[in-house]
Amino acid sequence: MGEFDRGVGKQLANQVDAAIREVARTIVLPMFQNLSSGDIRQKRPGDYVTTADLESERALDAALRQLLPGSTVVAEEAVSADKAVLDRLEEDAPVWVIDPIDGTANYAAGRTPFAIMVGLVHRKVLQAGWIYLPVDDTMASAVRGEGTLLNGAPQAIAPDTDIAAMHGIFHIPRQEGRRRERALKLSALLRTHHRIRCVGADYADLLTGRTQVALFNRMTPWDHAAGMLIFRESGGAAAKLDGSPYVPVMQEDPVLLAPTEAAWQTLRDRLEG
Repeated sequence: MGEFDRGVGKQLANQVDAAIREVARTIVLPMFQNLSSGDIRQKRPGDYVTTADLESERALDAALRQLLPGSTVVAEEAVSADKAVLDRLEEDAPVWVIDPIDGTANYAAGRTPFAIMVGLVHRKVLQAGWIYLPVDDTMASAVRGEGTLLNGAPQAIAPDTDIAAMHGIFHIPRQEGRRRERALKLSALLRTHHRIRCVGADYADLLTGRTQVALFNRMTPWDHAAGMLIFRESGGAAAKLDGSPYVPVMQEDPVLLAPTEAAWQTLRDRLEG
């Protein structure tokens, strides 16, 4: 795959955009609010999968492999069926990282938000990302080194530095422990916080300024590969709490996102102090 070292061209980026929209138009939206009880099951308590997830994943898998011959795919439902699929992230070939429907619990209940997310990773480096909210017809995308687009127009995060006025995205665990302690500290620092059970919509909110800060804990690649690149390319600061960069693999280390490096450092110092 030496040819891929030149990066993601405009033609490929546009083709991926079109493929995602086609899957939304032909599979995801027609099934929304039209699922039967047999179309919904729980992989484990509170973790849903629907017929639409599976069909969306199959369609994206085929389309994306065709767009980039020799590439492989790591997708949420494929990993759920076979954890060895994750090993593809360690290999040399470019990898499409797919969340066929992010926010499946919302989707299965017939409500929004939900999203389709695709990231492209090569040798553990984020190369491109797409987040599409089909109901709103909103597409956020980024190619490494080329900035972020929102519905085709350049989009940058506003560098708001007044932490006390910021809004956050994070979950406060019920069980006592370090994660709960951090979340409570962050809650006290910010104006408000919320959680909408759709990471793709979370990243869209960060991009548009509806929220400014996020603390994510369980960093599954299909949930975060696309969004992390989109956020960083728009000017945001993101890293693990020890300062090391996010890498698109399965990890439990928390990742903090803030609009500027200065805000990130201030928040990190308060959380870890």
